[in-house]
Formats: sequence, C-alpha cells, structure tokens
Amino acid sequence: MRPFTFNPGPRLLAGPDQAVALAEKLPPGPCLLVTDAELIRLGLTEAYRGAIGAERDLIVFEAVEADPSKETLLAATEVGRQAAVTSLVAVGGGSPMDVAKLAAYLLGSGEALDDIWGVNIAQGRRLPLALVPTTAGTGSEATPISVITCQGGVKLAVNSPPLIADWAVLDASLTLGLPGHVTAATGIDAIVHAVEAYTSARLKNPLSDALAREALRLLSTNLLTVINEPRNVEARSAMLLGAHLAGLAFSNAPVAGVHALAYPLGGLHHLPHGLTNALMLRHVLAHNLEAARELYAELAEIVEPDCAGQGSQARAALLIDRLDALASRSGLALRLRDHGVAFEEAPRLAEEAMKQTRLLVNNPCEISQSDAQRLYEAAW
Repeated sequence: MRPFTFNPGPRLLAGPDQAVALAEKLPPGPCLLVTDAELIRLGLTEAYRGAIGAERDLIVFEAVEADPSKETLLAATEVGRQAAVTSLVAVGGGSPMDVAKLAAYLLGSGEALDDIWGVNIAQGRRLPLALVPTTAGTGSEATPISVITCQGGVKLAVNSPPLIADWAVLDASLTLGLPGHVTAATGIDAIVHAVEAYTSARLKNPLSDALAREALRLLSTNLLTVINEPRNVEARSAMLLGAHLAGLAFSNAPVAGVHALAYPLGGLHHLPHGLTNALMLRHVLAHNLEAARELYAELAEIVEPDCAGQGSQARAALLIDRLDALASRSGLALRLRDHGVAFEEAPRLAEEAMKQTRLLVNNPCEISQSDAQRLYEAAW
C-alpha cells in the first residue's frame, strides 16, 4: 500500500429531531446562525433557532445568497464580531455552510481573508462550528473547503483542515420540502463529487475510493425516487448520507475538470452550482474517457451491475451514458443555450476556467484552454 493521509471529517449527528442534541454540543455564549431568507420563510430553521436560542443569545444572519460573495462573507463575519459570538451554526445548502466555515475561521484566527486563499494556507484556530445541510448535494458539511465569489465572478476557495466543522447534522426531514429542480441539481452535484473523487489524479486513496463508491451507489439508486416521491424519508436519508460520503471522499481526493468548467458558468451567469456541474458532466467525462477508462469502467458496475461482463471501454462509455440519462430524467435541461449562455461566450468561459488551477491539476488528463472552449461549444 502506498502512503496516504485521510481526514475523517466532522463528528455526526444523524437522524430526525437533532436540534436539541446539537444545542447541547455548543459552548456557552452567543451563537451566530447563518442561513438564507428562503429557509427562514419555509420554517426550516425554526427547530434549530428555538433549541439553540433557548440557552444563549442567538444572532441570525439570513442574507446569504447563492454563490455567496466576498461582501456577504465579510458582512456575516462583522455581525459575529459585533456580537462577540462564541460559536457558529449554518442551516442551509452549500452557500450558508461556506459562509459559516470561513466566518468561523476569520473570527477565531483574526486573519485577513485575502491572506488565506488557496490550499493549506489557513492554519489558525476557528470558533466552534456546526453545519446542518438542507440539501443532499454539496457535501459542504463534510469538507474543509469554502468557495466564495469575488470580483468579476471569479470563484476563490480556502481549502484547509481548520475549516472542518466540529459537528454535522444529517436530518433528512429538512430536505423533504425541496423543489424538484433543487433536488435534481444537488443530487447530480453529489454524484459528480463521487465520480471525480474516485478518478482524481492526486491524493486518491483506498478510503476515499470506498466512500466514493458507496456514495455513487446511494445517490444513483435514490435520485429519481426522491424526485418522483419527494416525501420518501428513506430515500431522502439515503441521498443525504450519499452526499455526505461523497463530501468526505472529495475532501481527501479533490474534484477536477467538471467543477473547473462549471465554476465560470456559476460566476458569470449565476446558475446553481449543481446545475452547472450537470451541464458539463457528459462532455468532461468524454474528454477524460481514455485516461480514466479503467476507473470509469469500475464505477459503471455500480450504476449498471449487468454490465460487468463487458470490456472496459464499453463499460466506461456506459457510465457516461447512464449518468447523462440520469441527469436528463431528473428534469434538468442540459444544454447551455437553455440557460441563456451564448455560443459566442465559449472563449471567455474557457479563459475563466483556466483560472481554476487547483481543480484542473486533479483531472485525469490535461484540459487546455482550447480543450475547454471545445467542451463549452459541445455543451451548447
């Protein structure tokens, strides 16, 4: 066995009605709850606000938007600083969780945001942190990564172990009210996490592989069920666990080309992150086909067990077809033109994608700027 390192992620509270249990884990003193206005409106934060606020002052920051901006992050941090909070909790999708992770770090370490962009640069101490996902997709509750949209729509990230939360809560009841298109996009996002972790060119290891395989099994088996039966708690639980396992996998074996080409679509067009991954999934996997053939062939047997007797090339191609069909059957429109992206934008998108060096280096094969332009054109 070649040497590897593996970070097991946060401690878990899994199951329904975990609000009181989580509140008991938090330290005394004021707590900043980071969420968004829609979740407040839907009532999804009520149990956690009530339980946490019963024993301490609770300050709610609900101004988080999709693809949160640097300004939003700094505003949340300032609210926490003014209230002298001693802990943070995020309830929401990837955006509130990303804001909470970095705000907890900035408040605890006292460091400046612009000094910590990148991988393993942030090495200070953060405030105690708990993350409660309301979507089965981003896996952000499991990861040491926070992605923030900066000037010009460029997405920058902090990726460092101090951002790993103390606690994560997997409560499937919080996902029951998700609209179908959100369920679909976040589910495909999680599937991409599993596939890219399993085929990552760097840091792939036996534990990340095992997590990615089980994540792909749970997610591919249950995605259409939760879309067609949105109140199916068992299937929702499987999706939430699958997304978490995929998050653990890509925390250790980082994602690659699909994400690198998805980010400019989110940054420039404000499309949901899961949707942008779905838009580029087939095309990037096809670009990688020969380089990742054996690994894609192994994953194909998870989504299509009957293909085990076929050759590796056929199985690898089958994986791409099955994942593309899953995205399509989930109800997502899978052409860039369906989402207001012009064909003529391909050169600019490709130029922006080249800035995602931390992701491109993990791809099974090189993606040049001309490759990226060709892939955007193919996706149009």
